[in-house]
Amino acid sequence: MTTPSIPRPEHRRHVKAADADPRARGIARGEQLRDGIPAALDAYDRLFALGSVSPAQVREDAERTLDVIGRFRPGAGAEIEGIAHGSGIEPWRIGVLNARTEILARSATVPPGECTTIVRHVNGSGGSATRTFGVQTWDWHIELSALWHTLEVRGGRHDFVGITEDGILGKIGVNSAGLALHFNILGHVRDGIGGVPVHVLAAIVLEEAGSVAEAVEIVRAAPLASSGSFALFDETDAVLLDLSPVGVFPMRPEHGTLVRTNHFLTPTPAADEKTWLYQPDSGERYDFVRARLARAEPPATLDELAGHLVTGDGEPPVTCLPDLDKPLGQRWASLATVALDPATRTARVLDGTPADIGSRDWRVLTAG
Repeated sequence: MTTPSIPRPEHRRHVKAADADPRARGIARGEQLRDGIPAALDAYDRLFALGSVSPAQVREDAERTLDVIGRFRPGAGAEIEGIAHGSGIEPWRIGVLNARTEILARSATVPPGECTTIVRHVNGSGGSATRTFGVQTWDWHIELSALWHTLEVRGGRHDFVGITEDGILGKIGVNSAGLALHFNILGHVRDGIGGVPVHVLAAIVLEEAGSVAEAVEIVRAAPLASSGSFALFDETDAVLLDLSPVGVFPMRPEHGTLVRTNHFLTPTPAADEKTWLYQPDSGERYDFVRARLARAEPPATLDELAGHLVTGDGEPPVTCLPDLDKPLGQRWASLATVALDPATRTARVLDGTPADIGSRDWRVLTAG
């Protein structure tokens, strides 16, 4: 497969923040991202404008969101304020980045990107231990390809590692307790502002949850006004959550496997899904991956699992390649491929598409 040119930095930034004080962690993150955050804001400002979301509306949404975060988890609010201080950016502008999914939900002309996730839960037998492991693509606008980084956060209840975008608290990762989180975006007609942003909630879960059960409890307690999916798994357990303004709905592995693209898999939120955002693409990718897994021997390693995300011409775009002839807002690419292993507390990050496996090196991060 010939991959269209995806601009990538020669050296992907790795951000470290280690302090028991959330604000101090935020300051450390902001100082390391002083050049990236303004560029990320510029990219999102252009996407908001393309979606006819006014600057005044963006600021109102961000300030309202910061109020919700501060009430739900003051520590997360303090960390965002620290990022603002460290980067020299106004706090509401950092709020914009953390609420970018929710603000973009107002747009009818800028559809979200697409991601594909597979998690394997293998029951132990013959003396072998139960194992869980997962892999996903992170597919997003090519304009953001240089504005994400790998992350190492220490000092909270649990340390965690993974990836996120410049200025955003969290996204995909694994923590020192062995709790892993994969992240996909979904769309519901009631999505909007007024809840904890899904990216902030992901960071909270990784910092606080020591197990799948604890993670689900945190998610259920959060005020949600937008949609997403968390694939949560630890060394012995795995669950897939449909997150939506109408509730949180779990799914357990089918034949030891969880597959997620970008549509709801449970009936209640699916009844009011924004099907025009993702279909038929999401369903085609979902069916393709499930059929591929059914034909093959069950993947026993992360490398085998990651191979199921490689697609080519004539196949649904699990490996997402950009159409560079399309305009802003329509050029998506697999910006990263991420594999998580709770048993070893490691996140393996490939700065490339699944098709780049073998030709580019994984960056291996260990939470503890």
